Parts: sequence; C-alpha cells; structure tokens
Amino acid sequence: MSWYVVFFLNSFMLGVGLAMDAFSVSLANGLHDPCMKRSKMWVIAGSFALFQALMPLIGWICVHTILQHLRAFEKWIPWIALALLVYIGGKMLLEGIRNKEEEETASKLGPGVLLLQSVATSIDALSVGFTIAEYGFVMAFVCAMIVSVVTFFICMAGLMIGKRFGTKLSNKATILGGIILILIGLEIFITGIG
Repeated sequence: MSWYVVFFLNSFMLGVGLAMDAFSVSLANGLHDPCMKRSKMWVIAGSFALFQALMPLIGWICVHTILQHLRAFEKWIPWIALALLVYIGGKMLLEGIRNKEEEETASKLGPGVLLLQSVATSIDALSVGFTIAEYGFVMAFVCAMIVSVVTFFICMAGLMIGKRFGTKLSNKATILGGIILILIGLEIFITGIG
C-alpha cells in the first residue's frame, strides 16, 4: 500500500470514528468533575489516546501472528466493553443518587478507573487491526499515531465541554455521567453483536 492522501484521510476518519466513545466518556468525566485541573485532563486524554493507538497495533500484530485465536476472541469484545462501562457508569449513577459530597466523588477517577475506561472505550479498536492488516508495520504504526492524536484532541474537547456544563448541573452531573457511560456500553454491545 502506498502513502497517498487517501491513507491519511482514512486514518484521520478512523480516528474520529474510534474516538467517539472516548469523547463521550471524557464528557462524562468532565461532568463528574467540573473543577478538574488541566494536568488531570491531559492524563485522561493521553490515556485514551494511548489505548486507541495500542489496540489497533495489537490487532495488527495478532492478524499477522495468531489470527485464528483473535477471531474467536472478537465475539467477546462487545460483552467486555458492556461489562466495563456498565460497571463504571453504574457506580457513578449510584454515587449521584446517594448525593455524596462533590469533592469525594470528583476524586474517584483514579488510575484504576481510568485504566478501565481506556480499555473499555478502545477495545473495539482491536478489530481495526483486521482492517489495516494489508498495511506494512510502518504504515500501521503511522495510522495508529494519527488515531491517537485525533483521539487526544477530541477527548480534550469532551473534557472541556463536560467541565463547563458540569458546573451548571452540579449534583446531577454524576448521574448524567453514569447514564452516558451505560448508554455507551449498550451502544458498543448492540453494534458489536449486530
């Protein structure tokens, strides 16, 4: 495959498509913590971007090494994403219903939850390894980096929008964020099964 403008355009569009789940989760995180510091925003967006780059590369490597085993795993991707996002979203929803103090709920997005969110929103990108299988490794890597950069900026936008509206929604933000995560999990599940 050659380095055409179409390659870069396809990679960019792939990045936009894959980043939509991460955007929604970023929006929910911003709603959940309207006082989030910029450094935390960079960590969140960077984590989503990292996993959105890693998953297609892992898929690409698997296609070129253990294709049969990965195809058997592919049917479980929607189930895993659903379980992770419903767990995180349900936890946020319960916190919002119980009306815990804002400082306590805002600090809940620790490394473990961020890791779960990053994996849950990027696990569907694993199957992108199949679509870029005809690329050489360098092209697959460049494609993954484009996806990563696009994801980073889209997630930063989601965090900023969420923070802005989170301040206005105050106590309802956690409930809304939890509902958004559950809906994302259901959307990934329904489109993955169908």
